[in-house]
Amino acid sequence: MQAPLRQPGLIRRVFLFYYTGFKQMTVGRTLWKIIFIKLFIMFAILKVFFFPNFLKTNFDTDHERAEHVADELTRPAQSAMF
Repeated sequence: MQAPLRQPGLIRRVFLFYYTGFKQMTVGRTLWKIIFIKLFIMFAILKVFFFPNFLKTNFDTDHERAEHVADELTRPAQSAMF
């Protein structure tokens, strides 16, 4: 009798599924390039120019930064006046 063929593990099957899918893509490759370019713009460029490091610029030591964060987290919420 011949031994039954062993099926690859779950992780390998999932990897091969995505690998063959990405390998056979045509339009999808262009879309993935656009997605990666947009992510780079959002996280690298916009962060540098529009979201400065507030704690680094306003406080000199780690202790001062920690104090500020603790104060902000434990301060009671301001009540909105309507």
